Amino acid sequence: MMKGLKVLRRGCLVGLFLMSIAQSGLAQSGFPQPQIKPNRPLCPSPVLSRLKRHKIIAGETVQSIAQQYNLLPETLLRLNPILKQKTVPVGKEILIPPFNGIRIQAPKGATWRDIGEAYGISSDVLFELNGCAKTPNIVFIPGTNWSSSSKKDYLGLSGYPLPFVAPIGLKYGWQPSPIGQQRLFHSGVDLLADVGTPVLAAEGGEVVFVGQEGAYGILIVINHPSDRQTRYAHLSKVNVKMGQFVQTGDVIGAVGTTGEPDISSPHLHFEVRTKLSVGWVAQDAEIHFLSQPKSK
Repeated sequence: MMKGLKVLRRGCLVGLFLMSIAQSGLAQSGFPQPQIKPNRPLCPSPVLSRLKRHKIIAGETVQSIAQQYNLLPETLLRLNPILKQKTVPVGKEILIPPFNGIRIQAPKGATWRDIGEAYGISSDVLFELNGCAKTPNIVFIPGTNWSSSSKKDYLGLSGYPLPFVAPIGLKYGWQPSPIGQQRLFHSGVDLLADVGTPVLAAEGGEVVFVGQEGAYGILIVINHPSDRQTRYAHLSKVNVKMGQFVQTGDVIGAVGTTGEPDISSPHLHFEVRTKLSVGWVAQDAEIHFLSQPKSK
């Protein structure tokens, strides 16, 4: 069985405590007591308050700008949607973070532990990097969704998982639950398509899983270079076997309704993941759709 589920449910409420240092022990040891400056912040300023602005000049590319600031191109693409255009918009200003990561809107009622579990990052790290805010709101997630081993010139998958650009029935990220007021984390995108529509390999690689897998239904998993992985779920049939190597655009299966789809319309549940120390962490697949066929 594969580890991990498509949807991560909210975790339990967790309290965060700051431990104080007993000054009496320091005094008795013979060392001078530390002098704390009045009004000195206990946490660093939030990462999102330290964003720089870069004005694009002629001849620059996403890759060259990312290299200039020692960032991955994916980081700039996620933070600056205007960079998804076919040509880099000369004269426009873009935001530059101090290090790789993504910016998200936390769902109402979410805790730091909820966010950490969804993105595979320590809640303590998130708490500190976001200025020790009591509750998460607009949050910077450091390093997640992008692997430090990724190719510097990587700008997206070389293909698309369907023969046409499909409407998105359910996006990646926090989504309202169909039952009650609980919010769920959707780790992929649901691409609307009729049952039987061919499903294509979005990138060349090795098929590492084929079969029935819980809520995913019939699932195909392909591992790609640079510790990247794609998943294709709710299939009606498969055309590949485990251990098989496929090329971009190869027909690997067909759209179906197996498993427990999150929406009623027939669709392909598609995921892009990166291998980090905590395992295969889901990314926003839309950011990778830079090489696409024509719309249906």
